[in-house]
Amino acid sequence: MAQSRIPQTSQTGPHRRLEETVLRHLRHAWQSPVHDYSRRAFGELNRSLDSAWPVVLDSGCGTGVSTVALAQKYPECLVVGIDKSAARLGKSPELPANARLVRADLADLWRLMSEAGCKPAHHYLLYPNPWPKPAHLKRRWHGHPAFPSLLALGGRLELRSNFELYVDEFARALALAGVVDVKVVSFRVDDPISPFERKYLLSGHRLFQLTATLE
Repeated sequence: MAQSRIPQTSQTGPHRRLEETVLRHLRHAWQSPVHDYSRRAFGELNRSLDSAWPVVLDSGCGTGVSTVALAQKYPECLVVGIDKSAARLGKSPELPANARLVRADLADLWRLMSEAGCKPAHHYLLYPNPWPKPAHLKRRWHGHPAFPSLLALGGRLELRSNFELYVDEFARALALAGVVDVKVVSFRVDDPISPFERKYLLSGHRLFQLTATLE
């Protein structure tokens, strides 16, 4: 597997407009229209949910390798992998009975789920696109207008990244939202949960994990 580079940024610390951006999104509901394909995907998913099964979200699941791993880790849960790329989802391995893959825009699905009162027990964000350029702050999930919808889902959130600044900013955004149970650690994993994690591990990168309990 080819060596991977750590994201490079001209930022020397948290973005200077992080607080302003996060607070604006927390105060003002996002009004962007939901994509039709996301609405259809949510309708199909919502019909398949069983209140007896706790839900685990694998947001940005790519080919679904991590979804399979999480389904094995949580056999008592329904694990839902979400990705907007039909091409990536088309490369998924065989899924266990307690796993589903959904093609939808993450921001759309988070909003639809939160509006419907869906509350996953666990929510994983495994190696999201770091968007390292300062101009792309609003594309990072903690700077995105969908951040309040992510928070509204609740449950135990786990974010992993090889970009320390992303994790640091995410923790600061959670603090601005009043989330107090937040932990950030640098870790080494023996059994990578996703292709990205395996690639970064083999490239010798430090990996960072954020966990938080959301109301």
